Amino acid sequence: MELKKGDILWALALILFIFIMLSPLTGDEFIRFTTEHAYIGGFIKFFVLATMGELLAIRITTSDWKMPCGIVYRAVIWGFLGMGITLFFAIFQNGVQAIMASGLLPKSNSRLISAFFTSAATNMTFGPVMMAFHRVTDTYIDMKYESKGSNISLNNVIERIDWRGFISFVVLKTIPLFWIPAHTLTFWLPSEYRIMAAAMLSIALGAILAFAKKRKQTA
Repeated sequence: MELKKGDILWALALILFIFIMLSPLTGDEFIRFTTEHAYIGGFIKFFVLATMGELLAIRITTSDWKMPCGIVYRAVIWGFLGMGITLFFAIFQNGVQAIMASGLLPKSNSRLISAFFTSAATNMTFGPVMMAFHRVTDTYIDMKYESKGSNISLNNVIERIDWRGFISFVVLKTIPLFWIPAHTLTFWLPSEYRIMAAAMLSIALGAILAFAKKRKQTA
């Protein structure tokens, strides 16, 4: 792809946000705030980073920078998903530790093994539900704008979604090949960095899905 002005602006925006999160000047305060206000922190991280991932995916598939329809709604939905991820990451982390302690999973002092079990449990239960919900909301927004505000029913949305592709690729391929390994590393990190890492992964997955879609279109 030819380098465009938007590529530089997108990269600078990402660098700026990472700088705010990790810089010695602002990082400690950012971590303190997002630890004390975990849901707000989760909202902000996914609102910004996951939306940037959507913009990058459009750039890859269309070779241009375009705003998706209803970008504000999409960003807000990402923010609320970030709040949900904040909650469920804590539930699965503590739950897996309790299950390992009870002997229902192999006991181990290895942080990496604990992180793997937590990632696997999260992605095989919460993961598909969250991704299906996001697919429904995205499709609803697309259809709402295409119909210029006409009423769209839940049945219309469900019928529009390619559930075969969702199951065969998103669930059966991205979960075992991408999400479980990636979130194993995420859960291996200190707790204050996990939601940030998860939000960063949304950018990586957006790029992967976009390249796969573009390759399919080319074929």
